[in-house]
Amino acid sequence: MAARPAGHGRLQVSEAPATTSAGTSASSAAPPTPPVLPVPPVLPVPPVLPVPPVLPVLPVSQVPPALPVLPGLRELLPGGGLARGAVVTVAEFGLLALALAAGASAAGAWCGIAGVPEAGVLAAAGLGLDAERTLLVPDPGPAWAQVAASLLDGCELVLLRPPARAPAQVRQRLEATLRRGRGVLLVVGDWPGAQVRLRVLTQGWTGLGDGHGRLRACCAQVMADGRGEAAVPRTRWLWLPAEDGRVTAAEPIDIAAAGFPAARHLRAVSG
Repeated sequence: MAARPAGHGRLQVSEAPATTSAGTSASSAAPPTPPVLPVPPVLPVPPVLPVPPVLPVLPVSQVPPALPVLPGLRELLPGGGLARGAVVTVAEFGLLALALAAGASAAGAWCGIAGVPEAGVLAAAGLGLDAERTLLVPDPGPAWAQVAASLLDGCELVLLRPPARAPAQVRQRLEATLRRGRGVLLVVGDWPGAQVRLRVLTQGWTGLGDGHGRLRACCAQVMADGRGEAAVPRTRWLWLPAEDGRVTAAEPIDIAAAGFPAARHLRAVSG
């Protein structure tokens, strides 16, 4: 405390501000340092997906009821094409799946391919697939259903190979998107409730002799069945491919003329 003169001859006592050990005023001391909080982990950035084109909305009366297919495939499908809003399955990925997509692409349809990193665009281009109108997502990852829905919003045909059997809710959401966009979903593998299912029963190659020769063409027996109009199974022989690389119809007489009617030249294909 300090004393100082006051009026009328009295001393007035005033308290000096408290000081810290460093000699500074307690009222001007620095506030306590807040605790350092842990930094949250940095989440991975999802991959940038290709943006499908915005297709013009046509009146229902002007939209063809089906997407066209290559001439050699017409007799396998109800109505000779891929019905819009339908799910079509192929037992395994191969030239048959690419041929189904190539027909629609050659007619001007935008196509998407997801989950098939080994898809040979050059081989499909030889069948008529337009590479400039094809969107590729080789590995969509866990978000494959969202990728497929995005592609269906902008493409008329989507070729999809799911990483596993799709749950019922996922299938229902994709089928609703499919019907709204009036496209076609071509699935590699199983899809319960698919309108059309295709698979190769037997196949054999020409050009092979007894220990010599070169593979030139493959003749395959393909069967299609499904629901509704596709309930009655249809079986056709196809050159898959022919010597010129195209997919065309073949007849049993062509098989005999090619020189491999014997069972040793044909093998069963699972699925």
